[in-house]
Amino acid sequence: MSGFSSEERAAPFSLEYRVFFKNEKGQYISPFHDIPIYADKDVFNMVVEVPRWSNAKMEIATKDPLNPIKQDVKKGKLRYVANVFPYKGYIWNYGAIPQTWEDPGHNDEHTGCCGDNDPIDVCEIGSKVCARGEIIRVKVLGILAMIDEGETDWKVIAINVDDPDAANYNGINDVKRLKPGYLEATVDWFRRYKVPDGKPENQFSFNAEFKDKDFATDVIKSTHDYWRALVTKKTDGKGISCMNTTVSGSPYKCDPDAAKAIVDALPPPCESACTIPADVDKWFHHQKN
Repeated sequence: MSGFSSEERAAPFSLEYRVFFKNEKGQYISPFHDIPIYADKDVFNMVVEVPRWSNAKMEIATKDPLNPIKQDVKKGKLRYVANVFPYKGYIWNYGAIPQTWEDPGHNDEHTGCCGDNDPIDVCEIGSKVCARGEIIRVKVLGILAMIDEGETDWKVIAINVDDPDAANYNGINDVKRLKPGYLEATVDWFRRYKVPDGKPENQFSFNAEFKDKDFATDVIKSTHDYWRALVTKKTDGKGISCMNTTVSGSPYKCDPDAAKAIVDALPPPCESACTIPADVDKWFHHQKN
C-alpha cells in the first residue's frame, strides 16, 4: 500500500470539514505537493476526492496550507453536483494526480486556452467505489480535453492497478471495447453537469474525442513541469499554498512541527455528520442538444 493515510477534521458536509493527509510516520503532509506523482514505473498516484455515485463536490484546497480536501463553496453554500439524468452523482471515482498543475499563465498548444489553476483531474473507471482521501495507484489509459468557461481542464481516464480487470486495460480502445458507452457517458456528463447551476454546456477540443495513453502521459508530464516551477517559486502561484515537507529546492518547504501546528489550530475531529440537503437526491432532466 501507499503508506499514506488521511484524517477527517470537523463534521462531513460542513463548511469546516477537512481531510488532512499523513505520511508513513504519521506526520502531516500536503497531498498536492508531498505525495509523489509516480507510484511505480508507468503507474501514477491518484488522490481520490469524490467517490463514485456521490454528489458532494470535494476537492484539494489549493490555496489552504497543506492543501486538505474540503467541499467546494459557492455563494456561501456547500456545493453538490446535480443528478443529471440518467447519472447519479459522479460516474467514476474522481480525483487528481499529485505534483501536477495546470498553469493559468500557460496557453495550451492543443486547446488554445490557459490552465485551470488546479492539479490535473482523473476519472478512475474500476469496479471499486473508493473512499474520499484514499491514495490509489492508477494506470493511465487516455485523456479528454475539456474547456470549462474558457479554461483548459484535462480529464485523465485511468484504472486502479489493483482492480481485478486492470490487466485487460492498456489503452483507451480497451475502455471502448470492454465498457461500451462509458466514454460517451463521460463526455455527456462533463458537457452537462453545470447546466443545473445555470451555466452553459462545457465544450471540448478534438471534437470531444479521447486521446490515447501516450498523449495523456505527455500532458501529465507537462503539468508536472509546471508544478515544479510553481513549488520552486519560478512561477507566481497567485495565492496557491505551496507549503510542503519534502520538496528539495522549494523555498516553501517546512518541518513537520510547522505542519502539525497548522492542523492543531483547527477544530478537533468530529464524529457527527451534518444533514445533507434533501434536494441533493433530486433528478435534473436536461434535453441534449
